[in-house]
Amino acid sequence: MSREKIKFALRIRPETQQLVKDIFPLDGCENQSEFIEKAIRFYAGYVTSKNGTEFLAPILVSALQGTVENAENHIARLLFKLAVETNMMMNVLASEVDVSAEALERLRGRCIQEVKKTGGAVTFADAMKYQHGE
Repeated sequence: MSREKIKFALRIRPETQQLVKDIFPLDGCENQSEFIEKAIRFYAGYVTSKNGTEFLAPILVSALQGTVENAENHIARLLFKLAVETNMMMNVLASEVDVSAEALERLRGRCIQEVKKTGGAVTFADAMKYQHGE
C-alpha cells in the first residue's frame, strides 16, 4: 500500500465534523484525516463482508459472553436452591411413607418416562391423578 496521500474535497454536515473532532483523539489518531481514513476502511470492510461479523464479532461475543455467564450463574444458584428443597421434601416424605425398594424403582422408571414425554412439564395434580388411579 502506498504511503502517498491525495487531497480531495469532502462535504459533511457540521455535526459530523464535530463528531470527528471530538472522537479522533480517543482512537489514538494523530489527526482527523487519519480517523476518517480508518472509518472508511472499516465501513468498506463491513459493506463488502457478507454480514459484517468479522467487524462486529468481538463486540458481540463479549456482550453475549457476559449475558450468558450471568444467566448461567443465576441458573446454577436456582438449581442449587431447588436441589436443597427437593432433598428436604424427599427426607420428610421418606420419614413418613413406607415404600418398598421395588415399588420405588418402578415409580422411578414411570417418572423418567413421564418427564421425557412431557419435556419436564409435570404437575402435582398429574401425580395425584396417577396415584389415585384416575
